[in-house]
Amino acid sequence: MKQEYGASQIQVLEGLEAVRKRPGMYIGSTGPRGLHHLVYEVVDNSIDEALQGYCSEIYVSINEDGSITCKDNGRGIPVEVHPKTGKSTLETVLTVLHAGGKFGGGGYKVSGGLHGVGVSVVNALSKWLVAEVYRDGNIYRQTYEKGFATSSLDKVGEAKHTGTMISFMPDETIFDEVEFKYETLEHRLRELSFLNKGIRIVFEDKREESTKKKEFHYTGGLVEYVKYLNKTRTGIHEEIIYIDKKVKDFVVEIAMQYTDGYSENIYSFANNISTHEGGSHLAGFKAAITKTINEYAKRNKLLKDSDPNLIGEDIREGLTAVVSVKLPEPQFEGQTKTKLGNTEMRGIVDGVTVEELGSFLEENPTTARIIVDKGLRAQRAREAAKRARELTRRKSVLESTSLPGKLADCAEKDPSKSEIFLVEGDSAGGSAKQGRDRHSQAILPLRGKILNVEKSRLDKILSSDEIKNMITAYGCGVGNDFDLDKARYHKIVIMTDADVDGAHIRTLLLTFFFRYMRPLIENGYVYIAQPPLYKVKKQKKEHYVYTETQLTNLLEEIGRQGVELQRYKGLGEMNAEQLWDTTMNPETRTLLQVSIEDAAVADEVFSMLMGDKVAPRKEFIETNAKYVRNLDI
Repeated sequence: MKQEYGASQIQVLEGLEAVRKRPGMYIGSTGPRGLHHLVYEVVDNSIDEALQGYCSEIYVSINEDGSITCKDNGRGIPVEVHPKTGKSTLETVLTVLHAGGKFGGGGYKVSGGLHGVGVSVVNALSKWLVAEVYRDGNIYRQTYEKGFATSSLDKVGEAKHTGTMISFMPDETIFDEVEFKYETLEHRLRELSFLNKGIRIVFEDKREESTKKKEFHYTGGLVEYVKYLNKTRTGIHEEIIYIDKKVKDFVVEIAMQYTDGYSENIYSFANNISTHEGGSHLAGFKAAITKTINEYAKRNKLLKDSDPNLIGEDIREGLTAVVSVKLPEPQFEGQTKTKLGNTEMRGIVDGVTVEELGSFLEENPTTARIIVDKGLRAQRAREAAKRARELTRRKSVLESTSLPGKLADCAEKDPSKSEIFLVEGDSAGGSAKQGRDRHSQAILPLRGKILNVEKSRLDKILSSDEIKNMITAYGCGVGNDFDLDKARYHKIVIMTDADVDGAHIRTLLLTFFFRYMRPLIENGYVYIAQPPLYKVKKQKKEHYVYTETQLTNLLEEIGRQGVELQRYKGLGEMNAEQLWDTTMNPETRTLLQVSIEDAAVADEVFSMLMGDKVAPRKEFIETNAKYVRNLDI
């Protein structure tokens, strides 16, 4: 019998039901990212008050029970009856989608909040939420469960100040897990404090295992942000270049400093939202610095008229910059809605940067000379790198692969069905070649540790045979020549020993990918293999275990009598069949996909671990030593 399709089959989801039914549409995911997004939505409301000049302090805490509290000293959400809904304005804001001061009506000229979905979505996805408003000399309180009010709006006391406090517990039936990560929230709150100079944000973790409290208060704003970003690098000029200008309703704030490093680190924001994919403001900034520095160099005879101009890549080498714009009605585009689309911002940022940077260079000739010299050195290195890169381009599909330490390619020509294993050492490389599925799995053995690219320029990097082999094998180029569409494998698997040296090689490889082939990570092409830690044999049955916890559980299950236990120190200890069964067989293996949740955090970690400065690395080791569980000595 055919099912009828009529009006009764069309579901109409009322109010916040839609949010609970399809949470991913509103907060991106129900994983850790979406969970932490709830906090950002509440904090963004407080930041919006700060942007209008009504709020100077924000307090955020992870409470003993794992819930969140956010309190500010803004004006307090209005409590009078809303003319359209007949409910209090507070209840309207908390229960009606797209209700708030950001949607016209003159409440906010500039506001953050990625999707504009606001606190009503937080309410919908919370097991419970409590709102307290301090306004008109009173404290008003209302409670909610899963988006619905469970009490009336009551006056519960007198208030000597104004503000809003929201406490909520995420609904464990919606989220994969409801445990907030201190470091994730700490990074975002620090970032917000940098982006909104003068605001004080106090962040406290009250959970028994991890009590801590931090205060973020940066009167220097983006200047202090650049200092923070460069704490693991060495600046080549003392003064941080700072621009802060208002053009009509638009605010452009930029801070920049050159370092002795080789990678560019430019972070852009629009209304406090990190624009990972860039956009019009970033394009305007890049065009402006290229134009301004070239004009200065020509005018002051640092570049002859007959010399070719420095290109953007030369001028941005070693640059750390933060570009932050604030504008009414931002339009976000791109795959993850993190690209600013407002076309007028390009011209505004370009104009402001040309004028302000031009003045700075004229007034600071010593610093200007240092910056131009840095660009000229980068230009020479780029030319050398171009010549070296030509050598890495393959003439046909791939030449002889029979040489030791070279690629054993797979037969499959469809990149989406092909994977390449980067294997530490010739011994493991031999086993991997024998044990692999030749149709879809390629093997590239690596001899020892590759070059630390954090301390080298591209021309030197391209003189390394191991790196040249990798670039040739992947087929997608490197640096500015990188083209993801030409990638020959959609899975690049790092397979190293489960010891300190293996971890170091893995970090060196990840540093190379992050600095010179970042789209591989951003598009989910990079994986880390998980070889077993132990082989457990009892009678004639063998078990492979991957963690200490698994080992304990297995031994309790099978008993400890008559057990043979082998701890694998390296991949080379496994024969081809064992390596296939445990680490390479798609049916049984475990792979960790490498992702970048936040480029600024990743950049900080890589430059701290792999850069020249020892003090930040020492501090990191001292802070994190207590978390080390396994260390091979």
